[in-house]
Amino acid sequence: MSEQLAQANKEKLVSDLKIVVSDAEELLRATAGAAGEKAGELRERIAIRLRDAKERLQDAEAALVDKTKAAARATDDFVHEQPWKAVGVAAALGLALGVLIGRR
Repeated sequence: MSEQLAQANKEKLVSDLKIVVSDAEELLRATAGAAGEKAGELRERIAIRLRDAKERLQDAEAALVDKTKAAARATDDFVHEQPWKAVGVAAALGLALGVLIGRR
């Protein structure tokens, strides 16, 4: 369960970082006409950092996809190797969710 929560948090982090990178790129485009040596240097530094952040974000996203695929394969293998245990676990979870929803 905690792995699923961590997975969801990682997915949310990747999504949030994509939004931040997109906003920063838009800000760079909007300030492209700003004059001054310092402004130009700052835009250049930000562009370099954005490029690095994009690369790291792509790496993190690829790792997240790989882990998700590995978890799906492991689950599929377990279900095929021990179908009755999988049915029992699914039934227990369904019962627990039914009880929780019924209390509302």
